Amino acid sequence: MMSQQGYVATPPYSQSQPGIGLSPPHYGHYGDPSHAASPPGMMKPAGPLGAATPGMMLPPGPAPPGSHQFGQNGAQASSHPSQRFPGPSPVNNVASSYAPYQPSPQSSYPSPVSTSSVTQLGNQLGAMQINSYGSSMAPSSQGPPGPPSAAAFQGPPRPPQPSILQPGSQVLPPPPTTLNGPGASSAPPTAQYQPPPLPGQTLGPGFPPQQANYGPQMAGAQLSYPGGFPGGPAQMAGPPQPQKKLDPDSIPSPIQVIENDRAIRGGQVYATNTRGQVPPLVTTDCVIQDQGNASPRYIRCTTYCFPCTSDMAKQAQIPLAAVIKPFATVPPNETPLYLVNHGETGPVRCNRCKAYMCPFMQFIEGGRRYQCGFCNCVNDVPPFYFQHLDHIGRRLDHYEKPELSLGSYEYVATLDYCRKNKPPNPPAFIFMIDVSYSNIKNGLVKLICEELKTVLEKLPKEEHEETSAIRVGFITYNKVLHFFNVKSNLAQPQMMVVTDVGEVFVPLLDGFLVNYQESQAVIHNLLDQIPEMFADSNENETVFAPVIQAGMEALKAADCPGKLFIFHSSLPTAEAPGKLKNRDDKKLVNTDKEKILFQPQTNVYDSLAKDCVAHGCSVTLFLFPSQYVDVASLGLVPQLTGGTLYKYNNFQMHLDSQQFLNDLRNDIEKKIGFDAIMRVRTSTGFRATDFFGGIFMNNTTDVEMAAIDCDKAVTVEFKHDDKLGEDSGALIQCAVLYTTISGQRRLRIHNLGLNCSSQLADLYKSCETDALINFFAKSAFKAVLHQPLKVIREILVNQTAHMLACYRKNCASPSAASQLILPDSMKVFPVYMNCLLKNCVLLSRPEISTDERAYQRQLVMTMGVADSQLFFYPQLLPIHTLDVKSTELPAAVRCSESRLSEEGIFLLANGLNMFLWLGVSSPPELIQGIFNVPSFAHINADTTLLPEVGSPYSQQLKMIMNIIQQKKPYSMKLMIVKQREQPEMVFRQFLVEDKGLYGGPSYVDFLCCVHKEICQLLN
Repeated sequence: MMSQQGYVATPPYSQSQPGIGLSPPHYGHYGDPSHAASPPGMMKPAGPLGAATPGMMLPPGPAPPGSHQFGQNGAQASSHPSQRFPGPSPVNNVASSYAPYQPSPQSSYPSPVSTSSVTQLGNQLGAMQINSYGSSMAPSSQGPPGPPSAAAFQGPPRPPQPSILQPGSQVLPPPPTTLNGPGASSAPPTAQYQPPPLPGQTLGPGFPPQQANYGPQMAGAQLSYPGGFPGGPAQMAGPPQPQKKLDPDSIPSPIQVIENDRAIRGGQVYATNTRGQVPPLVTTDCVIQDQGNASPRYIRCTTYCFPCTSDMAKQAQIPLAAVIKPFATVPPNETPLYLVNHGETGPVRCNRCKAYMCPFMQFIEGGRRYQCGFCNCVNDVPPFYFQHLDHIGRRLDHYEKPELSLGSYEYVATLDYCRKNKPPNPPAFIFMIDVSYSNIKNGLVKLICEELKTVLEKLPKEEHEETSAIRVGFITYNKVLHFFNVKSNLAQPQMMVVTDVGEVFVPLLDGFLVNYQESQAVIHNLLDQIPEMFADSNENETVFAPVIQAGMEALKAADCPGKLFIFHSSLPTAEAPGKLKNRDDKKLVNTDKEKILFQPQTNVYDSLAKDCVAHGCSVTLFLFPSQYVDVASLGLVPQLTGGTLYKYNNFQMHLDSQQFLNDLRNDIEKKIGFDAIMRVRTSTGFRATDFFGGIFMNNTTDVEMAAIDCDKAVTVEFKHDDKLGEDSGALIQCAVLYTTISGQRRLRIHNLGLNCSSQLADLYKSCETDALINFFAKSAFKAVLHQPLKVIREILVNQTAHMLACYRKNCASPSAASQLILPDSMKVFPVYMNCLLKNCVLLSRPEISTDERAYQRQLVMTMGVADSQLFFYPQLLPIHTLDVKSTELPAAVRCSESRLSEEGIFLLANGLNMFLWLGVSSPPELIQGIFNVPSFAHINADTTLLPEVGSPYSQQLKMIMNIIQQKKPYSMKLMIVKQREQPEMVFRQFLVEDKGLYGGPSYVDFLCCVHKEICQLLN
């Protein structure tokens, strides 16, 4: 069967493909007309391409060091022989060009004849107009002819699994030109020559060069030019070739990249004394020593070498961005930040650009003046700060002052940095509980009240303090609001009801916000009473915006910043501001109006968020929905105020309470700063232009955050406004002004120096894939509010191809067109980009609710690099190979069904979900050891907690789960999945290297698709 149709690379195209119209070229950033088409002549190498650019060797020869070549069948990797990664290679960077994903018409589970997605995509890609480099191709207004009509391909059907790449030009040939028609390759047969691999590095069998026009091409590479031939087997010349499948083991593996980096840099000390060095990957554990640049725990960049000019930046299309996590947790074996106190005078700052004193300031004239590293202004050193210089022009107190020798430190802020020039009050926490009928009936209210007694003992405090300075208050609500007076001298708490939800006011000041220690008895009394008090209530309607309003007004009246903890479970339908209706409409999915589902349905929440930020009121929302609650509207205030959104679908006490309680405890104990303003300053030549995160911006420079905690990151994009110099580099200073949990106003400063180069190769060498994916995810998820998803996906694919084509053209040595060449630092960029493109936010799936998509969109917007890496490419660990004597995690495997085995047990985690997958032939001793039952059939898959067995296997597995859960912002709920049972469907969507059940190509198919796109760009 296989050999007879070995030459068929095109599945039947009888179904017409929806949504393949002509689309204009999409370049660069969403909705930015300046990038609408790339200027003609874009890809000229910048600067003389002399010996300085590695890899400009004469053809035919091996690929340049550090690049990976994929030949016609399999890969030849060529790279530095001993030292695989000169710097940590980014793990996630590919901008690839795949066109709109269409869910494949057959979405039945084991699809008998599934349309291979690469052909589908290829077909749609044909519709994208890509105005390529080369001035001869000025952007044409009308684009190439559309995709081949559905009838053009009529090959016999093809079995679902193998994505077959055949020898010869069949493997990703260059796209046809109008001259030679779809069948021929545009290069003479000899151009198929493959450079010899380095010794010992062949990863797959090479094939002798084939006649260029032998065998049909990959579907989709055939554009139907006027007068073109119908594609398909009819074009065959000669006997069919034996089939050769692109071996998944020969394409770059994220697991391998992660393991290699760990092997080289794990457990080492990483010192930050060198400008522009690429840090270890986020997945590598090491000890970071601050020696003048901020730790990568605080700032990671998409590339650590910026191009000198904006022309170079446009040519490569690699986003220049930093992912900043100003309050990141540092492990106990690293030094916490030093606090610098200059008393009344406050921090020393540049007179012109207001940058803070840091290692980038150059002292001159015997130490009496200093030149600012950011704007070059020469400033006088204040008399109190004067110090003599040594023989190399460094101050004698250089190592005694954190601000002169370290990348990160804090200053005590003076009154000039405080609201109304007076010291702030310590923050307050207000707990607001939805006491509507369903929450009382399912026991949620009682659970919350019981738990609060415990967590209030753990309110965050400064290390030297006995008790927490944070005050607490309590409100319950349904259609109306109930405020409680819990003043310490009361025998009983007192309730005050506010029924006018249209104009919320705070009915009491004294006794609403109290010190927990002093009022403990009254508070416990109240928490015992609340579940009884509303036990007979039949009220099922709730309000929501007035609840936030009430909390904010209470903080405003007390003149302090703070955080609202809201426990809510339904769509707010009661008559009040912010009332919502059910607008969940599946008919909008896959249309241009789909973006409406991600937008709030009223502007009440936007203006409410603005008021909250202005008064330092952060909102954290715990949602317990049993149906649609409009997360896009309810989640807006938490997102814009630096709060967190937690969601527990169809909350069931016995299954979900542990996850919720872990989240609540973790959230209350987090390191957090209040009423914060962040400013990112840069040296001359570039500036911060775009910001993504849990932030609010009233102007173009001040990033305002009602609160910021240790898990929140802000991603900042930079653009050139002039040339950058190789000598001076690119300097970044992030300053966050905030109030501590004890009410002290402080400045937290992070400084980072990057290199600059006029060689494109240096830019590619210094990329960090994980940070790139974080940036692309956030910019795409922001664009979701304004643009059709299909357009966003096209832009992402396009930019992926563009980044890689630019590398191929300017940095790699010439080689056959059938080779896909990836920069070493970006070799797993395509797999991660494919994961982003298949995420439910950008690609809807029938079983995923609108609320879930809005929720995931919101989570990603504030993620740091480590969290987004795990979210898009989950960790999959074999548990059946456990060594019970070891404390090491088992080695991870790639996220693909082909890596699972019937005899195996696997644990998968992505930061939100955790699955324990059990093969039908799992070893009985393991099943007994973990579940305390005799066989697979006896396992109860409805539990979310592993039973207490006490066996070595059970303890080992729990230890592994704890290690994975550590330092993650969300508590992961465990789901037990038995092979071949219904819940396996949910688990499968996390095997991100495989083809999606509802569209979205496999990793192999996506690589082919990107390669094809690159070939088109290069032609």
